[in-house]
Amino acid sequence: MRRFPGGRRALWITGWLGAAGWAAVLAAVSALPMHRVWGLCAAVGYLGAALLACLLPRPRARALSVGSALTGAVAVPFVHLLATGRAQSEVGVIERSAATLLHSGTPYLTDPRVVTDYNPYLPGMALFGIPARLFGDGSAPARLAGDPRLWCAVVLLVCLLAGRAVLRRSGGTPGGAVDAPTRTASAAATAVLVASPPVALPLCVSGVDLPLTGLLALALALAACHRPVPAALVLAAACSLKWTALPAVVVVVALLAGGSGPRAAARCAAVWAAGTAALVLPAVLAAPGPLVEQVFLFPTGRADLPTPAASPLPGRLLADLGPAGWYAAVLLLVCGGSAVAVSLALRLPAGVVAAADRLAVGLCVAFLFAPAGRFGYFALPLLLAVWARLATGPSRARPSSSVRPTSTARPIFSVRPRVSSAAVPASVAAVAGARPVSLRGRR
Repeated sequence: MRRFPGGRRALWITGWLGAAGWAAVLAAVSALPMHRVWGLCAAVGYLGAALLACLLPRPRARALSVGSALTGAVAVPFVHLLATGRAQSEVGVIERSAATLLHSGTPYLTDPRVVTDYNPYLPGMALFGIPARLFGDGSAPARLAGDPRLWCAVVLLVCLLAGRAVLRRSGGTPGGAVDAPTRTASAAATAVLVASPPVALPLCVSGVDLPLTGLLALALALAACHRPVPAALVLAAACSLKWTALPAVVVVVALLAGGSGPRAAARCAAVWAAGTAALVLPAVLAAPGPLVEQVFLFPTGRADLPTPAASPLPGRLLADLGPAGWYAAVLLLVCGGSAVAVSLALRLPAGVVAAADRLAVGLCVAFLFAPAGRFGYFALPLLLAVWARLATGPSRARPSSSVRPTSTARPIFSVRPRVSSAAVPASVAAVAGARPVSLRGRR
């Protein structure tokens, strides 16, 4: 009976137990009912995964433990929360912005009075609330089909799978083709990533950052495979959701400049600018004041009402000190972004993993020093960095680039050097069928 290697089994058990402990603590300390529901379901699923990984042999243990984690952390709380309508306030904001868009042509209220009246997203995010308007008869199936979290999850999964397929078909994975065991291990690792708390929790309770993450991953994959125009269109779609997608534009352009050349990078930048303008400019023209206030001033703490994003991160702590602290946080944010940009100029990213890592660093710097932020935002860079490694598969040994391939064609003019018999090894002569040449002269 084939079993896990000891170290790998212990790693799986420890990981599932750690996730179960994290979910249980969240269920105990959170004041939000949807967090408590997710924490209880996920803790049971993770504990079952650890138990299965401990008791069963290797092939069944891996599949069943992942299935237990997906069931407890994703399937059960996702269906329950969607059926009961419990969600974070972002979901209601998306639904209301879709209704406002269909009614007035803009997703922003002109006179917001409470925090939930503010829409901190760009116009593209309102599209995820349109199904709720289309299926809004109040029944349970209609709530399930129209909930924005469902469509956010669909866009995430479709983009991640599409990006992985683009890399595999274009030879973007190290070593070329990937065998069946490697594909199975990669699929299992992707399922573990989806079942992990940084992905499963926002997928069930909010979901607003998931489509952005999926679109950025797909844009990186397209750029790594030398497709500047599709990468630019996907980037434009991402930038129509949240302005936090803007750092990805610089990274994708740098990736194309290093892999496809400056002309491809310039083409990508031009198509991205045109696509973003086509998606965002109508809303800007329809309500420029509300858009600036709700999309840029409100998330940075400069609107009339304070933002609920109040995690004790360095930028938030500085902003709480007053105007001087707010400007200090913005200065640190600009300095951190400039440092990442300089690193891109000095060394262009080579491949989707390097580009994802550089983008993850830039996003982490932005979230750390932004005047307002949440710990949950860091799930975006974490997911990008991990997905890039799963999508490309394990690295394999490659021949050194300094070694040139030997040509099989004969040169037109060849000079045959005269080689002394003393320079010919005896083993070479023996393989050729000749007598070994003695290094001593005949006497």
